[in-house]
Amino acid sequence: MSIEDGRRFRRALGEFATGVAIVTACTPSRDALGMTVSSFNSVSIDPPLILFSVDRKALSLPALQQASGYAVNILGQHQAQLANRFARAGSDKWSMVDHVEGVAKAPLIKGALVHFECMPYAAYDGGDHVIFVGRVMRYATHAQQPTPLVFFRGCFQELTPAEQPALEWPLPMHY
Repeated sequence: MSIEDGRRFRRALGEFATGVAIVTACTPSRDALGMTVSSFNSVSIDPPLILFSVDRKALSLPALQQASGYAVNILGQHQAQLANRFARAGSDKWSMVDHVEGVAKAPLIKGALVHFECMPYAAYDGGDHVIFVGRVMRYATHAQQPTPLVFFRGCFQELTPAEQPALEWPLPMHY
């Protein structure tokens, strides 16, 4: 595919609005890692499986592949700044980020709309990406439904919220 064809393909993909998440894990050396993804999807209800994909050029890909578990933190509109921070490679992502440890020590970001705590289930070749499938061990949602962070046509978009409820912390867990 030519560079111009790649750009056109990327623009066409941008016509599909997606939610935004931060995937987190604990590295073998016990450091927290996190990256912003918009390639999150449900796979199966029984067993409970989700997926996300990571670019093969991502600096944290090897550590994520070795992680004993990870969390997918679904972001609200109020967390666009965090999405931008965790989209940058090599920055101090965790400074001033309120979080707690979840399954396999994966950080759960305070204020996220949903946390999916997962154990690795499978990984697949996805061309220039690796597709991770995780088995959900535990998840937490807000009883209220704050406005999600949405990515469309290359930038964050705002939905018209009915009302912004107060966020509950910690989130109630479901097993």
